[in-house]
Order: sequence, then C-alpha cells, then structure tokens
Amino acid sequence: MRHPPDLALAITDILICRPRGLGILQKIGILLAALILSAAGCSLSRAAAATDHYFLSSDGARLHYLEAGTGPETIVFIPGWTMPAWIWTSQLDALSTRFRTIALDPRGQGDSEITRSGYTADRRGRDIGDLLARLGPAPVVLVGWSLGVLDVLAYVGAAGESHVAGLVLVDNSIGAGTPPRPRRRSLPGTGISRQAGMSRFVRSLFRTRQSPAFLDRLTRDALRTPPQASRALLNYAEPRTFWRDTIYATTPPVLYVTRPGLENQAAILLQRRPATEYAMFSHAGHALFVDEPALFNRLVVDFIRRRIWAS
Repeated sequence: MRHPPDLALAITDILICRPRGLGILQKIGILLAALILSAAGCSLSRAAAATDHYFLSSDGARLHYLEAGTGPETIVFIPGWTMPAWIWTSQLDALSTRFRTIALDPRGQGDSEITRSGYTADRRGRDIGDLLARLGPAPVVLVGWSLGVLDVLAYVGAAGESHVAGLVLVDNSIGAGTPPRPRRRSLPGTGISRQAGMSRFVRSLFRTRQSPAFLDRLTRDALRTPPQASRALLNYAEPRTFWRDTIYATTPPVLYVTRPGLENQAAILLQRRPATEYAMFSHAGHALFVDEPALFNRLVVDFIRRRIWAS
C-alpha cells in the first residue's frame, strides 16, 4: 500500500527524528494508529473518486462517462461545446456524498469516440437516452450547461420526460423572448491559429483565476473535437421555437441558472411555466459552476431537496 507523502514524513519523523521521550511500544502504537488512519483515508478517497465507464450508443459509438457516489437518486451532468466530463469535477466530488453523480463525455468530446457523424441535436439527445437506459429505470436530474442545455432539451423533446425527475439548465438561451446578442466565435480550421483560438475561448469561460495546468489541460481536451464537428455543434438545425416549446411542454421542476443577459428569458419562463425557479450568478464567467462551485452546489442540492427528492 502506498501512503500519502505527508503521512510517510510524519512516520519518519516519529521513528527517526524523535527517538527521545518515546519508548519502543509507544512508537509502535503511533505507527499502527497512523497506518490504520492512512488505510481508512485511502479507502474513503477511493470511494469518493470518480470512476471511468464506457458504453455503446444505439448507433455504435463508444461513449465515456464518469461516475461517483451511490444510491437511488442520480444526477447526470452534460457539458458544453467541446468540453470534457471532468469539468464537473467539483460537482462530482461534492454531490457524490449525497447522490449518485454521472458526467457524460458527449461524442467527439473528452474520452468518448470521435465519430464521423452524429453531431446534431437529435443524435446527441439520443446519446443521452442511451446513457439513461444504461443507468437504470429510475428518473434522474439532468443538468445541462451551455450546448448541453440544448442536448438535454433535444432528449426530452424526442423521448419525453418519463426518465426525468428534474432539469437544471445552466447559462444558455432556451428560446424564449428576445434572442440574446450573438457572440462571434472564431473557429480556425487547423494549426497554431486553432490552438490559439481555443486557448482564448477556454480562458474566456472563467472570471476567477484558474491554474495554468487546469487551463492547458482543458484546452488540449477541447482541441480533441475535430474542426468539422466543432462547427456542426454550433449549427443545430432546430429553430429557437423548438427549445422554447419543448421546455414549455415539460412538467418536472426546472432550475434555470444564468449570468446577466438572460433575465428576459427567465422572466418569461417563470411566467409561462409552473414549477420553475431561477438563479443569476452576477460575478461569474460562463462556467459559473467552476467559478463559484460551492454556491452552485448548494443551489442544486437545495432545489433537489425542496422540489424533487425530499430529505
């Protein structure tokens, strides 16, 4: 068994650096206690860590997801454009103590297969359905961020809500009211220019300071999605009214979480659709659950406990 470096140093300090004042039996007792605590700590760490899983979609794509926690209540996280499942690490770590938590790598993203086709809302919605079928019959809470909002709504629009206990839709337009101002996004085809553009995009997701290692890893993973697939994902064929009508037709509780700029859509959604709540993050970037993970996690847990699965 490998022990954490700080524990190894502590044991060395006890057995070698502090020989005076400790009898041999005391030293052995301290050593045994330290090893027991280490074993318990390692076991707890393994229990909390997310594990990798793969499955085949209905069209044969090999898709990857992360899983942490156990129990009958499941939360499924869907990331945004070109983003990997592990961007939800803070949610998997914190919420897996209460729920079974799943984060999907959509096709062409993260550790999922880069397929030749299927970069449409319809196919990505079916991929979510294939994942839910693998997870079991119990309804889940679906959390979609950015493009993941549309993927979640595409699934609900096609498959219905029998497997959906609730929805958390994070920082994307849902087709209500006035369209938000379009944001230009440069998508160079290949080479250094594409790498630089993706690096700028990744850094633009956050308001809080992220480590260079985190940003570099996220950029590398985002670049894994091929240029053609990246462009296809930004050009879903469905009109805005499809997303609006889909969410209006649903009945499970919905939590809509955005930054400033989507208040108009939120107000209309609250007026038109029962069982809807809204929260705005005024000082976060687009990846608001990374910028303010503790606040986001508390918000989601409170919503679930009040509106979906009572304690």
